[in-house]
Amino acid sequence: MGIFSTILAKLGFGQSEAAAAPAPAPKPAASAAPSVPSAPVPPAPVAISAVDVVAKLEGMAAKNPEKLNWKVSIVDLMKLLGLDSSLAARKELAGELGCPADKMGDSAQMNMWLHKTVLRKLAENGGNIPKELL
Repeated sequence: MGIFSTILAKLGFGQSEAAAAPAPAPKPAASAAPSVPSAPVPPAPVAISAVDVVAKLEGMAAKNPEKLNWKVSIVDLMKLLGLDSSLAARKELAGELGCPADKMGDSAQMNMWLHKTVLRKLAENGGNIPKELL
């Protein structure tokens, strides 16, 4: 599992998919009267719910003893999620997300790129991220 997959899991992405799987259709009871075969009834569509990332992170921040500014800092965001925020871990995440090589050599540029990219990828995966954070 990659670091971004861990971020998704810690924020609750994909948890409702398993719960939303359709249950197997019950077998019809045998009856004495002849029955007309019918077409199978398709399962009702299940709404995909967006993950309210801001609310989850704000809740985590309120319980955290450190004052973490996750809205602007990738280090603080990773700390808030209980992840390794070392330079090596951030470089691994940046590589996983396709950070341009010119930014990888400058940790400040890489961090800014990484923070924006992580929030954008969360939004692409169904996260409710305000435009001002993107």
